[in-house]
Amino acid sequence: MKRDQPIIHVVDDDPSFRASTGELLTAFRYRVALYESAAQLLEKPPTSEDGCILLDLQMKGLNGLQLQDELLARQIKLPIVFVTAYGDIPASVQAIKAGAEDFLTKPVPKERLFVAIGRALERSKQVREQDDRHALLRALVSQLTPREYEIFDMLVHGKLNKEIAHALGTAERTIKFHRQHVMQKCQAKSLPQLVLMAERLGML
Repeated sequence: MKRDQPIIHVVDDDPSFRASTGELLTAFRYRVALYESAAQLLEKPPTSEDGCILLDLQMKGLNGLQLQDELLARQIKLPIVFVTAYGDIPASVQAIKAGAEDFLTKPVPKERLFVAIGRALERSKQVREQDDRHALLRALVSQLTPREYEIFDMLVHGKLNKEIAHALGTAERTIKFHRQHVMQKCQAKSLPQLVLMAERLGML
C-alpha cells in the first residue's frame, strides 16, 4: 500500500464498528488509523496529509462535536464525516455548520459511506493544494526587503507610483526601480497578478 494513500481516521468507542469499518476500508486499499476515543486521537493528532476522519458523536470523554471544535482550534483541517447511532437534527446542524462533510446514521449502507468518504477526500485534497499555494505565495513575499514590502502593500491598495514616492519621500524613479524588484521577486507579470496574490494572502 502506497505511503501517499489517504488515511481514514476512524474514531469510535464501539469496538465492533471500529474493527469492521477498519477491515472494510483496508479491503478497499485505504490506509486506516483506529481510535477508541477522542483523547487517543489527540495524543498524536493527524498531520496535514490527505485523508479524513470518520467520527462518532457520543463517546466517553470528549464527544464528537467537542473533538471537532478542538481540531478546528488546532487548525487541523481534515474533513469530518460523522457516523453515529444517536444522531438528531440539532447535532447534525451544529456539525455541518462547523464544517463537517456529512452526518450519517448507523447502520450506514456501504455505498453511501464511500460516497461520503470520496467527497471528504476530494475536499481534503483541495484544502491541501490551497495551503501549498499559500505557502508558496508567503515564501515569495518573504523575500521582499522592508522597503519593497511597503511599496508592495501600497501598490496592491491602488496607489500610483507618484503617490507612493510622495508618501515615502523619495523620487518616482526610485519607486519604479523597487517596483520592478517587487514584481520579479513575487513572480508577477502584471499588477493584477500582484493584487490577486495579496488577496489570496488576506492582505486586502
